[in-house]
Amino acid sequence: MPRASVMIEAMRDIGYSFESAVADIIDNSIAAGARSVDLRFGWVADLPWIAVIDDGCGMSREELLEAMRPGSKDPRHERSAHDLGRFGLGLKTASFSQCRELTVLTRGSEELNGMRWDLDRVSATNRWEITEVHPNEVSDMPYALPPDEHGTLVLWRKIDRLELAGMGEVGHEAFNETMSGVRRHLSRIFHRFLAGEPGLKKVRISVNGTDIEPYDPFAELTIATQKFPLEVVRFRDSEVKIQAFVLPHHSKVSAKEYERLAGPEGYLRNQGFYIYRNRRLIIWGSWFRLARQEELTKLARVRIDIPNNTDHHWGIDVRKARAHPPLIVKNRLRQVIEQVRSGAKRPYTQRGRAVVETDASPVWVRKIHNDRIEYVINDEHPLLNELLNDLQVRDRLRLRQMIKMFGQTFPAAAFFSDYSNTPKQIDTEQPDMDVMLALAKMLVQANPDLDQAGLTTVLATMEPFSRHPDQIGLIARRATAD
Repeated sequence: MPRASVMIEAMRDIGYSFESAVADIIDNSIAAGARSVDLRFGWVADLPWIAVIDDGCGMSREELLEAMRPGSKDPRHERSAHDLGRFGLGLKTASFSQCRELTVLTRGSEELNGMRWDLDRVSATNRWEITEVHPNEVSDMPYALPPDEHGTLVLWRKIDRLELAGMGEVGHEAFNETMSGVRRHLSRIFHRFLAGEPGLKKVRISVNGTDIEPYDPFAELTIATQKFPLEVVRFRDSEVKIQAFVLPHHSKVSAKEYERLAGPEGYLRNQGFYIYRNRRLIIWGSWFRLARQEELTKLARVRIDIPNNTDHHWGIDVRKARAHPPLIVKNRLRQVIEQVRSGAKRPYTQRGRAVVETDASPVWVRKIHNDRIEYVINDEHPLLNELLNDLQVRDRLRLRQMIKMFGQTFPAAAFFSDYSNTPKQIDTEQPDMDVMLALAKMLVQANPDLDQAGLTTVLATMEPFSRHPDQIGLIARRATAD
């Protein structure tokens, strides 16, 4: 028979991240009917700790003992429609993946009960041994349940996977950064609980007393968001609900809001399907190999709601970090992809056509040579033509060569990166009025008969003036005033 210490050490390597392990603990709080969940963290003797305290229904001594046993639920058994667990492993595996000491205090309708797993003790004794926490030990804990209130506290000590012990101030800063990541993760995973919605009770989650605000990846409340009709796919004896969204183009929202909607990984990585199990987010940012992640579809996101009685059909694992749609659902998703990807491309392709189809002479032109695409400076632009006509043949040739060099050295990679990540910083650049006025005066000098009205008409048909129509009148008046 394998040693208990070997088996329990193997349980530690299922693959949880720190933030996903914390989210698994909160699943239990929500399943217990909690309205408020408070995360507390700190240090004792240069060792970090974290506690999750909820105001749920709590447990009796027998229920707590059962909850502390690994594999306390059969995943094949029918569960409550609102249960967020499956295997009965989440409390133990999530905790063991990050710490070597797990303590649970709980109070239901009876007295306070407490139990502890100490993996160092298991290793030393080679016995699966849970120890009971006596009331006089509670005062030695860094945090405890509020007196005379029902609920549950899960405490992690001997947190070894972060490797912060003994690192002093550097370790403190690293733990603070880790908890900032936990906050961001929870704001996304539980955003529907944090916001509240019809048929779902609102849950408050805080970190060291500061409430977590929900991060809605679909920007449903934003007017510029494109929402597709809700679809329902019947699968087995349940329903899979699918709704697609196209987020606003950066020109439709503030720079701060556009950056927030991108999420920590950015728009490109966050496009795709978002799978919710009982409205708890488990998978996001994937097209399940039904489509490629592309720049033009980075605004497309599809929400999929599944119940908890089809877990095995979706292949959901103990970490709630993997899922694969069943064939009947996958076939429908292929059709949804075509619709939403077409809608996601429209804000870009339509904006592109709007520029091309105007009569304005562009500064840059797009040229296609077989399978090559290049962007070059338009040497037939009226302003450039005026300059070329004033030059001698030799100087004209030299200038054309310089223009060609400028076009060929355009920093496409840097521009693509900036436009993808921080488009507002590019679009908000204000026109240089002195330069535009000087260019307008060049036109007037080359065309003495051009009056203010005529110049206004001419400027409206060429870049860069056509990009700033509200400034054209002022520029034309000043250019013809002399």
